[in-house]
Amino acid sequence: MFDYPALKAVAAVVQTGSFDRAARRLNVTPSAVSQRVKQLEDRLGAVLIVRGNPCTATEQGQWLCRHVEQVEMLEGRLAGQLPALAPSGEPAERVTVQIATNADSLGTWFLAAAARFARSSDYLLGIAVDDQDHTAEWLRRGRVLAAVTGLEKPVQGCRRLSLGSLRYRATASPDFMARYFPRGVTAEALLNAPAITFDQKDRLQAGWVRQVTGADLSVPTHWLPSTQGFVEAALSGMGWGMNPQALVRDHLASGRLVDIVPGVTVDIPLFWQINRMAADQLSDLTRAVVETARQALVAS
Repeated sequence: MFDYPALKAVAAVVQTGSFDRAARRLNVTPSAVSQRVKQLEDRLGAVLIVRGNPCTATEQGQWLCRHVEQVEMLEGRLAGQLPALAPSGEPAERVTVQIATNADSLGTWFLAAAARFARSSDYLLGIAVDDQDHTAEWLRRGRVLAAVTGLEKPVQGCRRLSLGSLRYRATASPDFMARYFPRGVTAEALLNAPAITFDQKDRLQAGWVRQVTGADLSVPTHWLPSTQGFVEAALSGMGWGMNPQALVRDHLASGRLVDIVPGVTVDIPLFWQINRMAADQLSDLTRAVVETARQALVAS
């Protein structure tokens, strides 16, 4: 049998980031939380929590946290059908569902989907951000129950739904274009024109350069891990970058930004993958994500 007080202690420490805050949430002493976690780690022969500020879960700990989330969702659903099972005089525990998305989806359409779900649900959301080519790994490692990902192949144990494609346009300010591309966009000019790159996982700019020139060029770049910052940097003439069409449409219409090469866009297909064990309990979340995405994204 699973030791659920110990499992809930692990989940509480990971969610709150400390043993003291977990103790307050569980209404026990920090010593009791520590003992429960330590006994479970000894039983499993594995470290579940990396002690620090904040405390974080190991891969094994993350899997246990997701299991606790699923159990709490099932308990909540059952209590809704059989209210007499719920502890009297105690407020119902609100379950935090861990999900992941890429930054550009969060900055364009995903937050609307999350808000739509949150308005009609008692679940809380823990939203993690990573590149769309890496959020599937969060699912594989048990760090989240669902994710927006660029991976079309279903992750083992997950359901996959197509969302559409996020369209990107390579944009820059007119002043930047006059300074760096007075004779057009060539490989030589790109080697001198600073790009803007989100982080080391971001391959959009490199892919666009290859599409335009047919070559893998090492272009100079500024590093800027902010979706909105990308737009502001382009507007200020700091560099050129691949911006989601939804964020630059008005700037392009006003002439504050221009397409570096008109007509050349990059479409990134996105998918919603959700753990099969939690899919039924989170059907409203899936519905909100899919319907919002299909209104905001380009049909694949």
